[in-house]
Amino acid sequence: MKIALASPPFPKSINDGLYWVDKLTKEAADQGAEIICFPESYIPGYPATEFTIETHAQEKLEIALKRICEIAKQHQLAIIIPMDWETGEGIFNVAFVVSALGEILGYQTKNQLDPTEDNRWMPGKERHLFEVNGLKFGIVICHEGFRYPETTRWAARHGAQIVFHPHFAGSNSSGVKPTQWGAPENPYYEKAMMMRSIENTIYFASSNYATDFPESATSMIDPDGKCIAYQPYGKIGVLVTEIDPALATGFLAKRLKPELYPNNI
Repeated sequence: MKIALASPPFPKSINDGLYWVDKLTKEAADQGAEIICFPESYIPGYPATEFTIETHAQEKLEIALKRICEIAKQHQLAIIIPMDWETGEGIFNVAFVVSALGEILGYQTKNQLDPTEDNRWMPGKERHLFEVNGLKFGIVICHEGFRYPETTRWAARHGAQIVFHPHFAGSNSSGVKPTQWGAPENPYYEKAMMMRSIENTIYFASSNYATDFPESATSMIDPDGKCIAYQPYGKIGVLVTEIDPALATGFLAKRLKPELYPNNI
């Protein structure tokens, strides 16, 4: 099964973001992918201080999601699209799953927020499992996958063969561009990706923005913790990798003995 991970530029506007969703989804479909994942909060863009994101109302977000459903149906490719989503409680950081028929299969909220995000989003409260073309998967968003390993383990223990990890880590204004994946001097993020896969015996698929100074690469990690493919640092495009879901046994995740921790998680 071929999986696509998008590395788009930071969107100048919601319409610019939709342009890149359409373009990269088409490229993934042309390469035979069955699902594509975009980075965290791609519509309207992650609220990093150096970037200006388009002011939006919920109506704009709903129109954008409708357009993404059309894109998925047009290219016959399932899409994981992270967005802001406004409710009566506040704004949630979510990742919608849209089928190749253009149907919304559900969404995952970001439940563990980074401390800098407390004034931006409301934390979600539930975790969900999804299925596309027989592939079972979970979604953990940025901070969750890097610092809360139990979010990935939940998905693995519930049958996920792969966990998608949309995130934002990088800058267009300052930093150092890595030259080697997983190098000791790199930020810890890529090491965390390895751990999320190997400690659960599943695939871990991480999608990041293409910035001038990325702190991590868009990467596909196999169930043994090996990086089998990554997008070159800072390069806009789509990473398409063939995986074998049968190798994702969830063996180590299923050996967890929760009864040993009755007063813990």
